[in-house]
Amino acid sequence: MEGFFGHPAVQAVLAPFAAGLGVAFALAAVRLAGLAVAAGLAAAVALIGGFAFPPVSAQQKVLLLALAAPVLGVIADLAFKPARTAGPVLGAIFGLAAIWVAWNFLRQKEPAMAVAAGAGLAALAGWTTAAFFALRGEPVRAGAAALAFGFGAGASALLSAAASYGQYGMALGSGAGAFLLAQLALGRPLAAGATLALGAGVAGGLLAVGTLLGAQLPWYAALALSLVPVAVRLPLPRAGLWVQTLLAALYGGIVAAIACLLSWPGVQERLGL
Repeated sequence: MEGFFGHPAVQAVLAPFAAGLGVAFALAAVRLAGLAVAAGLAAAVALIGGFAFPPVSAQQKVLLLALAAPVLGVIADLAFKPARTAGPVLGAIFGLAAIWVAWNFLRQKEPAMAVAAGAGLAALAGWTTAAFFALRGEPVRAGAAALAFGFGAGASALLSAAASYGQYGMALGSGAGAFLLAQLALGRPLAAGATLALGAGVAGGLLAVGTLLGAQLPWYAALALSLVPVAVRLPLPRAGLWVQTLLAALYGGIVAAIACLLSWPGVQERLGL
C-alpha cells in the first residue's frame, strides 16, 4: 500500500478526489460541501508532505494559508453574511499575504525590482481571491472555476518544472471535480459559499505565486490563469445541471489550456528543442 499511496497520480488526483467526494456527500446537508476543495488539497498535503509549522519556505507558507482560508470561509458562511466590500477586502489581505510568502525572494532583489515584483504578486493573489469570492453564490460557476484553475495551475507548474506545486494544483482541481460530481449525482446545486470560493481562490492564487517564485512559469501564463474566474461568467443556457456544469467547465478549461500553452516555450528552451 505504501507504494500505491506514493504514486504521484494517487497523491495528486485519486486520493484528493476521493477525499473531496466523501466530504461533499457528508456535508451537503449542512451546506458545507464546498469543503471538498480543501479536503482534496489536505489529502495531497498529507501524502506528499512539504508542510511545517512554523512555516519557513515559500511553499510551507502557501500551504498554511491555503489550508487556513477555508476555515475563514466556513466562519463567513455560518456566522455572518459577507458585505459587498468583503471580496476586495479579502483580496487585499491575501494580496499582502503573498508578499509574506515571497519575502525571502523579494529581499534578495534591488529595491525597485522588489517593489515591482511584490506588487505584481500581490495583485495576482488579491485578484484571484476576490474574483473567486464573487462566485460564492453560484456553485456551478465556482466549482467549474476551481476545477479549471486547479488543473491549469497544476499543469503549468509541471511544465515549469515545479513538481510539488503541480501536484497541489492538481489536487485542488480534483477536489473541485468531486464537488461538481456530487452536485450532479444528487441532481441539485450544492452550496459553494465562501467555504469553496475563498478556499479555491486563496489556494489557487498562492500556488500560482509559488510557482512564479520557484520555477520558470511565465508571468503571462499566470495572468491567463487569473482570467479563469472571469471566463466561467460567460452565459450559460437555461438547461439541465449537467449541461451548465460541462459548459462552465469548458469556458474555464479553454482559458486554463491557454495558460498551459503559454508555458510550453519554457519547456522547449529547457529541453533544447
